[in-house]
Amino acid sequence: MSLRAWGLLLVLSGAVFLEGIDVAMLAVAVPAIRADLGLATSTAAWVMSAYVLGYAGFTLLGGRAADLLGRRRMFLGWLAVFLLFSGLGALADDGPTLVLARFATGVAAAFMTPAALSVITTSYPEGPQRDKALLVFAGVAGGGFSLGLVTGGLLTQLGWRWVFIAPVLYAAVLLLAAVRLVPKDTPWEGRGGGFDVAGALLAAGAMLLLAYGVVRLEHGLDGWALTAAVFAAGLALAAAFVRAERRAAVPLVRLGLLRTPSVYRADLGALLFVGAFFGFQFVATLYLQELRGWSSLQTALALLVMGIDAVLAPTLTPRLVARYGNGRVIFGGFAAAAAAYALFLPVGPDWSYAAMFPTLLLTGLAFSLAYGPLTIAGTDGVAEEEQGLAGGLLTTATQFGSAVGIAAVTAVHGLAGGGLDGFRAALLVPVALAAAGLLLAAAGLRARRAPAGRPVDPVRETAA
Repeated sequence: MSLRAWGLLLVLSGAVFLEGIDVAMLAVAVPAIRADLGLATSTAAWVMSAYVLGYAGFTLLGGRAADLLGRRRMFLGWLAVFLLFSGLGALADDGPTLVLARFATGVAAAFMTPAALSVITTSYPEGPQRDKALLVFAGVAGGGFSLGLVTGGLLTQLGWRWVFIAPVLYAAVLLLAAVRLVPKDTPWEGRGGGFDVAGALLAAGAMLLLAYGVVRLEHGLDGWALTAAVFAAGLALAAAFVRAERRAAVPLVRLGLLRTPSVYRADLGALLFVGAFFGFQFVATLYLQELRGWSSLQTALALLVMGIDAVLAPTLTPRLVARYGNGRVIFGGFAAAAAAYALFLPVGPDWSYAAMFPTLLLTGLAFSLAYGPLTIAGTDGVAEEEQGLAGGLLTTATQFGSAVGIAAVTAVHGLAGGGLDGFRAALLVPVALAAAGLLLAAAGLRARRAPAGRPVDPVRETAA
């Protein structure tokens, strides 16, 4: 790739790195924020949940907006919004202002991230060059989260407001570079006859309600009636959205894309993989901090080995994809994930770090093998005018996956009575999710098997 192509990739990858490091740093800083501002437990929980709600609720709309309204416009505009509301978080002196800032930041990420992904898939030619770009993008995303844990621990020592100030400074640098490097594009709206406002409202409402229902799952059986009602309302709006799209002259979402095997397998696979990953990371963090009494910085340093994917994803994974194809590499990623989480099941009250290390290393390896190829599979072969939509669907799946994984392990931990027994029971969730993903990947490989006598091109084989 040319120097300018690498510069564009660094800017776009920098945006997803910003999103990952922002979430990870805040996760470490929440206890300090709660103590300093005197927040109630429920308000402190919403500091994290509001971001998830905004992100998951608007990602589908954000991806399609990139196609219809312009990828450059959406990326630059929402990166600026991300910057502004991160600044509001740094200035917040009460819980409601902080929750509002986090919700708005999540909405900004919901529009910014799919736009960045669609700029990649439309700026780099389909084939090895695009695959390389997507694998770098995915590796940087994982590295942002891993490094964010350590960075958050260090910045919190200076004061929790630095957790918000640092993303503001970083986003400002990205914005200046993006103005020069992100290519101009022609919005698709004028070619299709307008923007489906009704579909947009129904999609946003459905996703918000379903995301809120997933967040409520972590309460277990407490308030189950309200949780069920939220899910029912979300599903009702989703059904109304499908009916509206079938009747719309120019639908917001072409429903046929959802029936494309490579797309729905990749999206479901991403949901399962990310759900297992975040579920395990959440359980491991609680185990180290609550049961073992480790500090947030000690915990972050212990989990840092999972960031090996930032090195392997852009170096080793492209070679494996070129030789074996996406489907087989994804299968290997799910196999490594299932083995990693299963190895942690017999965790004891005084396990040494050496006993934990194989699981943490395998988890990072699994992320490097599965996440990037799933990104390739979810966007490969999709028409240019729907690349934003494909990216939005994939990002929606990952956001719902992270919310489901964390909510499920939290609920199981509580139902099992907490303590060590609760942690062991909760670990069954990531094991089950990874095993389900392994079966899905195996089914995808069988479905993509070529007829007898017909060779398969492993580079373009994208089974998920």
